[in-house]
Order: sequence, then structure tokens, then C-alpha cells
Amino acid sequence: MALSRRNFLTFTAGSAAVLALTSCGLMGGQAAGSGDKTIKVIVTESAPSQEPTKIAQKLLAEKGWTLEATYVTDIVQPNHVVSNGEYDANFFQHGAYLEQFKKDQNVDVEPAFYMYSSPAGVYSNKYDDIKDLPNGATIALPVDTANNGRALALLDKAGLLKVTEGKSVIHLSQNDILENPKNFKFVEVDQQSLSKTLPDVDAGFLFARLGAEIGLTPQDALLFEEEEEALPYINIIGAKPGFTDTEKGKALEEAYHSDEVRDWYANYLDGALGTPWDRDLEADFATWNK
Repeated sequence: MALSRRNFLTFTAGSAAVLALTSCGLMGGQAAGSGDKTIKVIVTESAPSQEPTKIAQKLLAEKGWTLEATYVTDIVQPNHVVSNGEYDANFFQHGAYLEQFKKDQNVDVEPAFYMYSSPAGVYSNKYDDIKDLPNGATIALPVDTANNGRALALLDKAGLLKVTEGKSVIHLSQNDILENPKNFKFVEVDQQSLSKTLPDVDAGFLFARLGAEIGLTPQDALLFEEEEEALPYINIIGAKPGFTDTEKGKALEEAYHSDEVRDWYANYLDGALGTPWDRDLEADFATWNK
């Protein structure tokens, strides 16, 4: 049985506390910013975050900076350790996740700057066309609130569901399903487990990155988000308010927004993860974060 979103947050927050206390000394380490030329970041252990961070480390080192990176798979502790000042920034989440997390966990973290777009879609190992999904098909959804409604919005657009009209995708959930003519059944799982769940369901929602890890490209998706539909899901650097105006913040943004990092994304997944660095982050957030 899938965990409810409330239980998921309770569970993962508890897990994060254990991890923080027992692995890598995260909660007992030296405070962030203790070295004038040292920037501490906590990064998700996946290629689109890890590889650009390694590039940024080299570029910063050439200018006399030390970029210390801790790589984790947890999606809760990175916001807590930035909020409490142990790390300067994190790199693992999109804007919608951060905004929901702030409401649920009351952390002092803000979006600093954009990194890469994170489109997603509905995939299947069993069917080649969305119209082939049978009555009663089981579809896997991410359990976290920020991502939960994305597949529902795609299914609504395809005419296979009817959901509450005019509601932002970041707030959609199964409670907003008004019509389900094919009696689809939905299971909610941890977003990091979606690719592992795909063989056991008729279809499932996957981020492009997770699809790539099991050999799937956006072209394999039954349904896939357009750029503007995925606007709340552009991956960001998270930091304390005001970080971007500091010397560290400016140095980190320059390194992450380098030509070398842009080239890396252009060659990853045939450029499926865009680098919308010229977009106005604050204006974008104002369009969907209501």
C-alpha cells in the first residue's frame, strides 16, 4: 500500500534525521562559510547534478575557491542543512518541490538560480500508445505533493481523465479527478523508486533523468510535458535568502552557468534537459506559485 503524502513526509523527515546524525557527520560538521574561499554544497547523487558540480569545482579551483560537495540520495536533509547554515547551497530539487517543502517543513531556503529543466512524462513497458491503456490500468504516480498531479494533468490533456479545471498542476491530486472513464487505478510511490516500479504497473510517471537511467528517452514516453507545462519543475540551486548577492553566491553561479556546464547538458540525453539560465526566475515563480 502506498504511503500517504503526510506519512511520506513524516517518514522521510525521520529518515533524514537519522542520516544526518549518522552519515558523513552532516549535522555535527563545521558551519558553512567558515572558510573565506570555501563553498559547501549538498548535491543529489545523479548525473545532471553531480557532473556539473564536478565541472564547477574545477573552474572555481582555478580562481582560488574550494567547492566542497557532499553527495546524497535523500531528498529531505538537503533543505534542512542549508536552512540551519551547515551548507551554503543545495542542488537537487525543482521550484515546485522547494515551495511545497517550505510550507510543510518551515525551512529558510530560497531559489537562488536556475540550473536545468526537468520535464517528465508517462511511460510504459507494456504499451506503445496511451490509447492502448486498458480499463482498470494501474498507473504509478510520485507520492510527493509537488509532483503528484503532473501525470494527472497529462492524462487530462489527452482526454483520458477530467480534473479540476483551472487548478495549478502543482496543487493537483487524485482528489481533483472528476471523471475517470477508464477506471484507472493510481499507486503513489517515492519519486526515486518510480523507475523500479515501472515493470510492475501498466504505466508510470518518470522524470526524463529517471527514464534515462533505465534506457528510456523522452521519445519513448506515451505522454510528455511541453516546456511551459514543466515551468514549475526547472531544477534550481537552493540557498539562504540573499546568498546570490554574496561573493560566494556570485562565484558559484558563474561556475555553474559556465559554457563548460552548458555544453555538458547539451550532450546529455540529446539535450533533453535544457539550461534556461536567461529566464527571469522571480517572474516565472510568480506565474505558478500562487
